[in-house]
Amino acid sequence: RVVDNLNENVLMTGADFRAQVYRPTEDGSGTEFDQARFDKIWPHLRVLARSSPDDKLTLAHGLNQSTLFADKEVCSKLLKEHNITIFPDRQVVAMTGDGTNDAPALKRADIGFAMGIAGTQIAKDAADIILLDDNFASIVTAAKWGRNIYASIQKFLQFQLTVNVAAVVTALTGAFAHQISPL
Repeated sequence: RVVDNLNENVLMTGADFRAQVYRPTEDGSGTEFDQARFDKIWPHLRVLARSSPDDKLTLAHGLNQSTLFADKEVCSKLLKEHNITIFPDRQVVAMTGDGTNDAPALKRADIGFAMGIAGTQIAKDAADIILLDDNFASIVTAAKWGRNIYASIQKFLQFQLTVNVAAVVTALTGAFAHQISPL
């Protein structure tokens, strides 16, 4: 253990992660992904160290398939006991990568970030966003800009709908009451 006071499953190596989220198949010929085990681990997981590209893909797949948000009892228990909030809908998955072997995970994630300087062309092609400066702080900046643009579009649409609905109501009222359009 790195630190004695860490909660369980906060910090895991790729090998530990694989051992916990895969179970042997019925016929013993290999392993298969166990979504129930994964759903017990992922709310606590903060660092996945020494992980393989397959671990990234497994993480993205598991988060995309998780229905933990639908279990209100588990969500309230996580909030009360561990101060972990589970969003009330499907989890949005963002993944970073720079190599060819990261491409499947970048594609599987809802938002894939590839490194622009150190990244391979295959990773850049698989990603949704390319970080031109290879700086993780750019992700935060991009999220802030994206939220600002989204809020601005919402305000614009609200204004336009309000003005246009008022104009249509005025025109229809005038047309029916006075037999001519007031506009």
